[in-house]
Amino acid sequence: MTIQTVGIIGAGTMGNGIAQACAVSGVNVVMVDIAQAAVDKGIATVSGSLDRLIKKEKLTEAQKSEALGLIKGSTNYEDLKAAQLVIEAATENHALKLKILKQVDELLGPGVIIASNTSSISITQLAAATSRADRFIGMHFFNPVPMMALVEIIRGYLTSDATHDAVKELAQKLGKSPITVKNAPGFVVNRILIPMINEAFFVLSEGIATAQDIDDGMRLGCNQPIGPLALADMIGLDVCLAVMEVYLAQFGDSKYRPCPLLKEMVAAGQLGRKTKRGVYSY
Repeated sequence: MTIQTVGIIGAGTMGNGIAQACAVSGVNVVMVDIAQAAVDKGIATVSGSLDRLIKKEKLTEAQKSEALGLIKGSTNYEDLKAAQLVIEAATENHALKLKILKQVDELLGPGVIIASNTSSISITQLAAATSRADRFIGMHFFNPVPMMALVEIIRGYLTSDATHDAVKELAQKLGKSPITVKNAPGFVVNRILIPMINEAFFVLSEGIATAQDIDDGMRLGCNQPIGPLALADMIGLDVCLAVMEVYLAQFGDSKYRPCPLLKEMVAAGQLGRKTKRGVYSY
């Protein structure tokens, strides 16, 4: 299967990032969200991101216009029927994802592939909510999508080779470097990354070092481009907590217990960059 049109459910950070990656690679996009304001904001975000690429001389005005012309914003799921692949990029909430997937599964033609951009939820379990487990797969893009090369392609228990190959081919067309991963909590990257971030919160809560010194230590000692606490602010402390809670529930291993400080900060609404206050102030 050649994927010429991609449907995206969710116009937020991940959704509009995936839309941009597709559009600049010449792939048609239908980006759907529940409110027109959310759709408009998503398209405006893509436009602003393309403007920054123009300033860096990585894109021309003509290329920007062409890319934006390939993105159709909508609040109607019916418009997703034009796609050969639909990517669910909603909030990392299990119940919400299941609701969306059941709804689009009933709407789409039998040959359409459905992918989830989940960072932690079982692809096999999500696939079971649809009638097309063989044509269901995980496509875990990383934030910011236009800049990050990696896409984790996660095979559910019943994902077919044809589905995997079509999605891998699309990822490569988008200029990404895909890796194929078995279905397991956290897949590969977040299975390693999020517990490391959680441990950084334990180190901070125990007063072993300041937040800045913890981040400086990991940058300078481990050659990381950004420290774990600053990265948590970028990801969203609520997302980090949700992922740790999934690990604890699915593995049943106490090593995945969320740090109490992380839980307290989320309860206080200090979620990172998106609320202007997390470990650091913005």
